[in-house]
Amino acid sequence: MTDVQKSEPPSTAVEVMHLSCLLGSQVKASDGQPAGKLSDVIVRLGDGGYPPLTGVVVNIAGQERFAHIHDVARLDCDEVRLSTDAGRLGPFERRPGEVLLAKDVAGRHLIHLKGARLVRANEIELACVGGRWVVIGVDPTSKPVLRRLLPRSARTRVKGGGVVDWAEIEPFVSHVPTARLRIPLRKLARLHPAQLADLVEAASHEEGEEIIAAVGDDRELEADVFEELDMEHQVEFLRSRSDDEAARVLAAMAPDDAVDLLEELDQERRLPILQRLPAAHQRKLRSLLNYNPETAGGLMNPDFVAVAASSSVEEALAEVKRSRVAPEAAGVVLVTDDAGHLTGSVLAVELLRANAAATVGSVAHPDPVAVTPDADVHEVSRAMSDYNLAILPVVDEQRTVLGLISVDDVLELLLPEGWRRQYGMTG
Repeated sequence: MTDVQKSEPPSTAVEVMHLSCLLGSQVKASDGQPAGKLSDVIVRLGDGGYPPLTGVVVNIAGQERFAHIHDVARLDCDEVRLSTDAGRLGPFERRPGEVLLAKDVAGRHLIHLKGARLVRANEIELACVGGRWVVIGVDPTSKPVLRRLLPRSARTRVKGGGVVDWAEIEPFVSHVPTARLRIPLRKLARLHPAQLADLVEAASHEEGEEIIAAVGDDRELEADVFEELDMEHQVEFLRSRSDDEAARVLAAMAPDDAVDLLEELDQERRLPILQRLPAAHQRKLRSLLNYNPETAGGLMNPDFVAVAASSSVEEALAEVKRSRVAPEAAGVVLVTDDAGHLTGSVLAVELLRANAAATVGSVAHPDPVAVTPDADVHEVSRAMSDYNLAILPVVDEQRTVLGLISVDDVLELLLPEGWRRQYGMTG
């Protein structure tokens, strides 16, 4: 990585040049004779920082020629002056790790990591920093569109809008044949799965695939993102995957979310995918498939933490620690009698505050509110609202625990379709 790529954000005193003003500029050879027109600018992408310019593409009599940045003596909107003869320029060929600003980046979406939103590169801003030309940002406002409508001599008069610092940006590169890069997982991992899902939903299919491919190295994060996607996008991205790949995603998802997605897939794919799941996960999904998706049985997650009332507080906390249940579900520990029937519940934080030697039954809240699996969503939402519950147990007629419903599962059913975009949640 070069010093420029590692540098702090360029000073506002640095003169900025707009890519749109540079494109089409006359290119002159070292003797001052016209050689052609500048058709594109080449940069090398790295893992962060400000991408350095590595050369320009010059159109000479309809042929694309490559001029290395070291052979460019002057670069501005009036003219591009070379330090060599035009006849010495070789044909342009893409090189690994390089992208063309006009062809590959301008007018396309980029990820604004700090804002967790997509921005469009309506303009690309360049600057000479420390003697080297670098990309310093993009302008996603409408002003660059106006600039391009003006004659070349007047374009520099249109000031930029709100420029986004390139250090806060990650471009999509899967469409670039020689990029050999992809969005770094460590950058996307800074965002919440819901933010990543919003980005995927706002992006094109190809862009969404690139985001999902980037998070695919972290199976848990990939599953979390899938769980946050709306059903239409979940199905869209699973349809393009093999049965083995689809099963891998479903196996990492919470069983209640996984079964909802499985039911939306084409019927001929459901059984092959289900059969590829681990045996334990497969049993949970087969059980959930027996319930109407808009009942408590269809909403519940069969993963929960339950301990006998005779267990000590220390033993209960150890069970919470061993459990692989989602944090929001593990925050409530269910308490059962010797026959496994629900008799109480206790918050994990209450266990932390209790005497480690005390029995769980002595600190639990007796007779917790619960519903049967045939309860509809309105009954479930009333129970959770009336008793101010974040977690609601689902039990059979003998009060044997079958699963838990979390408040977010109910909200997803009650909120209008497309609520994230409707209420401005996509940034």
